[in-house]
Amino acid sequence: MAELNTAELLVQCLENEGVRYIFGLPGEENLEVLQALKKSSIQFITTRHEQGAAFMADVYGRLTGKAGVCMSTLGPGATNLMTGVADANLDGAPLVAITGQVGTDRMHIESHQYLDLVAMFEPVTKWNAQIVRPSITPEIVRKAFKRAQTEKPGAVHIDVPENIAAMPATGKPLKKDNNEKTYASYQSLNDAAAVISRAKNPLILVGNGAIRAGAASALTEFATRLQIPATNTFMGKGVIPYTHPLSLWTTGLQQRDLISCAFDNADLVISIGYDLIEYSPKKWNPNGEIPIIHISATPSEIDSSYIPIVEVVGNIYDSLMEILRRCDREGKANPQASELRADIRADYEQYANDTGFPIKPQKLVYDLRQVMNPDDILISDVGAHKMWIARHYHCDRPNTCLISNGFAAMGISIPGAIAAKLVYPDRHIVAATGDGGFMMNCQELETALRVGTSFTTIIFNDGGYGLIEWKQHNHYNESSFIKFGNPDFVKLAESMGLKGYRIESTEDFIPILKEAMAQDVPTVIDCPVDYSENLRFSKKAGGLSCSV
Repeated sequence: MAELNTAELLVQCLENEGVRYIFGLPGEENLEVLQALKKSSIQFITTRHEQGAAFMADVYGRLTGKAGVCMSTLGPGATNLMTGVADANLDGAPLVAITGQVGTDRMHIESHQYLDLVAMFEPVTKWNAQIVRPSITPEIVRKAFKRAQTEKPGAVHIDVPENIAAMPATGKPLKKDNNEKTYASYQSLNDAAAVISRAKNPLILVGNGAIRAGAASALTEFATRLQIPATNTFMGKGVIPYTHPLSLWTTGLQQRDLISCAFDNADLVISIGYDLIEYSPKKWNPNGEIPIIHISATPSEIDSSYIPIVEVVGNIYDSLMEILRRCDREGKANPQASELRADIRADYEQYANDTGFPIKPQKLVYDLRQVMNPDDILISDVGAHKMWIARHYHCDRPNTCLISNGFAAMGISIPGAIAAKLVYPDRHIVAATGDGGFMMNCQELETALRVGTSFTTIIFNDGGYGLIEWKQHNHYNESSFIKFGNPDFVKLAESMGLKGYRIESTEDFIPILKEAMAQDVPTVIDCPVDYSENLRFSKKAGGLSCSV
């Protein structure tokens, strides 16, 4: 049997963890690992930028629950990874980042491209370590994946010095643990059931943790049998189908919206898999007066506006079913919730037949929803369009609309769509991005073509940073430093071997979208958008009043 080096042992450990893809760039200091990957079952996907690689791993982890893996060389390669790594960490997506590094014999002196990467990654990861001896490789890899995938999931980092990677290594991959479910205490379940039974106007707030827990069916049954309306965060879309009569759709805008009325009128909020980073409780419970029941796999975070009267900590699916079994609440629908749902739906459908051009964002998102199937996946970038997608793109199923909302990093949609297509090759995938976000990682469209991941990118084109313009006008009644020029997006797509389309009228959008989604190469749709609607919404939200 041939002697292994550390890099080969590392790759064997990655195979043992079930890794199928590694996204990244080759470099001098990760040569040994790349050579080992050539002989493995893992597909290395060469990206055009390390940030794109990290975003791909981020979305892969969020969709599968298994850590996505990205890799870079040292120095600038590693610093380029950090945005995507931080995004995964704050959004609760399991990710393992691997970096090359100078040899341990060069770390005590000034060395070309050397940075202390363990120190650098410490603030944006759950855990990170350097392989300083070949023999510890199996333990480091097993710990990395265990930490990345344990609730709350997040990012970890492994640093591999080039001289250690080349050293002879002994050992073998470690057996994976059986992650046993943890269950809530009987006392907390009984207390929660008693509080819910007494509440006259409770409201369910659903977060991404309910998706990670696979609790969609339990939550829908819980809401239905107890007749409690539910709203989801940007990252909790689809846990309860938007078509369900108790679904009040999405909350999370920084401004008041119709859903704010549900919080105003609630005498109890039942938060399920909710993370404070998804939507600050100071926005919906500013005075800390609404009683809260916290149902999650982890204890609640400390916040003066989020102090639960009951914490149910354990497997979310099991907790919901056990509370339901104990609850003697009479299932009577609150008429206010039905009225509010009707108002929300009327607002959503207001622009269904609008033909104004450039297209209003409400109309664009409405038409997109009509074309997309329930299982198709929309990956939203960050910008003004994200606010409209969050508000108007509704889901029947979990993980069919992915929005970065913890770190909220621009540039995620195109790399994320590549990962989504690798995970679900038979589904339609759409990347929705502003023209600002598009130009941050559009180079990964070449990666998409090369690896055979066909999806459609829709560019909400307003010639500027529309979300910042929106904020500037709200604060100062003027804007500055937000306008820029754009290339011809159709020609840019065609120059890369893709198909490009330009929307010339509102009526064009649906037929062009259907044609683009049917192509076997990546497609780009340049769509002019009318963001004057942003300020109209702000004015309307500012005058919103709720009847109690």
